[in-house]
Amino acid sequence: MNVLDRYLYRTVLAYTAMAMAVLLTLGGLFLFITQQGDIGVGSYSAGDAFLFTMLNLPQQAFELLPIGALIGALMGLGNLAAGSELVVTRASGVSVWRIAWPVGLAGLTLALIMYGIGEYAAPPLAQFAKREKTTDKLADVSFAGSSSAWVKDGNLILRVQTGEVDRAFGGVSLFQLDGPTKLRSIQRAERISVADPGRWRLHKVATSRFGNEHITSDVVDETTMQSTVNPEFLGLAATDPQLLTLHGLASYIDHLRRNSLDTASYEIGYWARIARIFAVIIVALLALPFVFGPLRTTGAGTRTVIGVMLGVVFFLINRTIESGGQLFGLNPALVGWLPTGVIALCTLAAISRTR
Repeated sequence: MNVLDRYLYRTVLAYTAMAMAVLLTLGGLFLFITQQGDIGVGSYSAGDAFLFTMLNLPQQAFELLPIGALIGALMGLGNLAAGSELVVTRASGVSVWRIAWPVGLAGLTLALIMYGIGEYAAPPLAQFAKREKTTDKLADVSFAGSSSAWVKDGNLILRVQTGEVDRAFGGVSLFQLDGPTKLRSIQRAERISVADPGRWRLHKVATSRFGNEHITSDVVDETTMQSTVNPEFLGLAATDPQLLTLHGLASYIDHLRRNSLDTASYEIGYWARIARIFAVIIVALLALPFVFGPLRTTGAGTRTVIGVMLGVVFFLINRTIESGGQLFGLNPALVGWLPTGVIALCTLAAISRTR
């Protein structure tokens, strides 16, 4: 890597860091504002809301990094183009593809950072924030380590799993008591959803009933239960693809397949997560055709607006295709990779046409 490569590499990273600082500040402020309605519920205070916001910043960083990389590359390379530095570089015989090399390397660095955040920082911190918020708002909830939460509702004790426990994700266990010490039945549900206010629908339920001298068991596809338990507590049993690592998603998909359950949304989430990491490299390179073309003589404000618009469009297209793919039963890998693949082809074509 020569002096020019290091200069371009540092420029893209520096401006991306500045763009991410602004995006995370705005995202954190918006998230903190959304918490105001929950402050004062139970023991959930303004300090808890601030902590919840801070713990969710890595997750926001993971989601916003493609947009930040695009804005940073547009800003950094745009300033070099406006100062004629890139023009002089091109005039000295350096090709656009040669300039793309350090820009792509900066994108690869950002992609590795994104992977590290998505695998080791964002999911555990976001899950911890969710559990702590639920605990603060619901005084009768207790946690057993970091893997399960318990609550008592009359003679019914509910337990929800909040992480990976022997590859059993989500899930609800119900312990029905007969008096203060006698156990009447145990139910284990794969999934739970809202039926009506005060009523919950349990899916794939295995029940064991304890009589005086015998035990009976059965498995049903669906049943309902009545409970006054707050929906936020049962929400801990929901397995959000956004809050799972790639390894966690792969394990959960395997778990669903072994239990003959629908895997479409999680497979789409798995492939889309991988594609978004690679998209960071693509969007960094996407800045090159713009800074050598229509944005070479524009101001920093215009480049920022263009970067935000392109990032938002990319985000919306991603979400639309992921939702549509699940609705129409399309191939999950195709759905996950389609937006990134299309942008990659457009970027390569645009760079090839750049003079």
